[in-house]
Amino acid sequence: MKVIVHGAKGRNGQNLQKLCKEGFAGAELAAAVSRSYVLDEEEYRYPTLTVFTGEADVLVDFSYHEITSDILTYCTARRIPAVIATTGHTDQEKVWIRRAAETIPVFLSYNMSIGVAVTADLVRQAAAAFPDADIEIVEKHHNQKLDVPSGTALMLADRIKEVRPDAEYVIGRHENGKRQKQEIGIHSLRLGSETGTHEIIITTGAETITIRHEAENRILFAEGALKAAAFLIGKPAGLYDMRDMMG
Repeated sequence: MKVIVHGAKGRNGQNLQKLCKEGFAGAELAAAVSRSYVLDEEEYRYPTLTVFTGEADVLVDFSYHEITSDILTYCTARRIPAVIATTGHTDQEKVWIRRAAETIPVFLSYNMSIGVAVTADLVRQAAAAFPDADIEIVEKHHNQKLDVPSGTALMLADRIKEVRPDAEYVIGRHENGKRQKQEIGIHSLRLGSETGTHEIIITTGAETITIRHEAENRILFAEGALKAAAFLIGKPAGLYDMRDMMG
């Protein structure tokens, strides 16, 4: 499986390159793309996607959501499956992703951790079991993270909304007033070098369930992305996520 790593200079991109060179999940590095690179084909380094015309089976993007259109244009033109692992997509960018998925297989997840996918299933199950419970989500990330709340927190809230269609997201509660019945509170903390912690608190007043996922090392995101890439190989055009991969 020949992998194009887009956003190769970032922390996740560097981990992806390392895993590809180690053959994780059958991967090998086809190209490492970063706008800060100078063209060096011997090191598989390319400053832009369009410069690379070699063989590739899949692209994994850990760059910025603002260039989603460029990435998908490249992948659809070359019929290369794409794993989109960035967050913060606008409504228009989500439209582009859905359109690309009509031509190529696209894997979209705002968190590439399999543990987070399991957490999302547990949260949905708990929300369904306690339809009247209060639910709050607290997420912690490093102090350089741009998007608030995290894409993972929104993904978890969306899973709750599947069983609570009337739920309303209250992001960073900051006004006086009683908590409304259908609120899902989402709170963001930005601290030091925190990799990522998500805690979901579900309480009925008589009992409380707390579901917590803590990422201890960023390598897990690269591992999940390569497993997603392997999953896409041979799949028909369509939009896939962690639930599809986990069956």
